[in-house]
Amino acid sequence: MQYTDVFIEFWEQVKQSVEEERFAKLTMAKTIGKPNLKNIFVRPVYSNDGFMVLLKLRYRSRETEDIEQKLTLDEAFPILQKHLKTSFFSVLLFTTTKDVTFKINKKGAGSITEGLPTFTNITQAEIGDN
Repeated sequence: MQYTDVFIEFWEQVKQSVEEERFAKLTMAKTIGKPNLKNIFVRPVYSNDGFMVLLKLRYRSRETEDIEQKLTLDEAFPILQKHLKTSFFSVLLFTTTKDVTFKINKKGAGSITEGLPTFTNITQAEIGDN
């Protein structure tokens, strides 16, 4: 199955984990080559305005400053989606009940696997966190 369709299925699990208050963290990893963009992290931020995420782009080069943005989950989606298959092959969703991994293989097919949870508690992100 095309990776874009599978990523939408994966994103539904992300949204469901937020609705059920199980979302702990999301990480884009396994870079393609050696791009300057090293990681993308998404961490929960609970506020009076509702659920938001802190999206952090971390760069390899010390000359490039990391970027942090406080966004809604819907605003974060297209940013993450545009880095699929251009910068990253996998996305890891950490929830308090399971870890879910989305991967793209060399043929461009996507897959989702599940494992035991890494986090049992949710730590809220603060601006300036790593």
